Amino acid sequence: MSKALTRTDFRFKGQKSVYHGKVRDVYNIDDDLLVMVATDRISAFDVILPKGIPYKGQVLNQIAAKFLDATADICPNWKLATPDPMVTVGLKCEGFRVEMIIRGYLTGSAWRDYKAGCRNLCGNILPEGMRENQKFPEPLITPTTKAEEGHDENISKEEIIAQGLVSKEDYEIMERYTRALFNRGTEIAARKGLILVDTKYEFGKRDGKVYLIDEIHTPDSSRYFYADGYQDKFRKGEPQKQLSKEFVRQWLIEHDFMNQPGQVMPEITDAYAESVSERYIELYEHIVGEKFVKESGTDPAVRIENNVKTWLENR
Repeated sequence: MSKALTRTDFRFKGQKSVYHGKVRDVYNIDDDLLVMVATDRISAFDVILPKGIPYKGQVLNQIAAKFLDATADICPNWKLATPDPMVTVGLKCEGFRVEMIIRGYLTGSAWRDYKAGCRNLCGNILPEGMRENQKFPEPLITPTTKAEEGHDENISKEEIIAQGLVSKEDYEIMERYTRALFNRGTEIAARKGLILVDTKYEFGKRDGKVYLIDEIHTPDSSRYFYADGYQDKFRKGEPQKQLSKEFVRQWLIEHDFMNQPGQVMPEITDAYAESVSERYIELYEHIVGEKFVKESGTDPAVRIENNVKTWLENR
């Protein structure tokens, strides 16, 4: 099996700090730029799985880069360059402590909450009698807090503004951008025979302006269904064929793991990791419409370090 990159520890010129997230390692350069490395780590239920997924970082970074470019006319974003298949370099912004989740369909965690009796989803009142994977009349924005550790929590627009997490003016800009980005993503997905089911966006601020930051429309931040067969499967109450990280969550649930006290992480075999890698590559090829070219032949850490150093020297 191909080697997965699960940890980085670089020292770049001007480096002020490094943040190791669940999936990305983010290097602060002179408090002005961020070098964001998409590793091959994978997380679910707020825990990092013990084995990396080959090529996952390359898939995520390249999809995000393409969608950042494809939506740059909608709102400003942080991206400046992609000096390596697993790296994006961009502007350092002050991130808002909320994530903007937008849902076109009742599925995933929203469906699990609905099935448990929840009818108020972040201030959106849901009717009785809805079914799993049912399309909403209009997409719903269901924000969450952005926790430093542990679980993100659902929160309403009114609570965000009342708690001072985001000003009313900035929130309304984020909300407008969120709907426009989701519409664009939906249009692009439809041309590829896919349905953009739900996704999350993160925003930050720099020099008084709101920017789209982090990733966009990747399988880690989004859920896609195949358009072909959606209606028939929905009518029959069958699971949708989907391209997203949800299949990993479902696999963990089937193995009695949701990161609850006393639960034990199931073994991640090489064969399972390879199968997850294949699913990520499948999504790339469907949503991008291009053959995925595996970056190989060199140690990914050595390659990334050389490529980023060259870019920083020549910027």
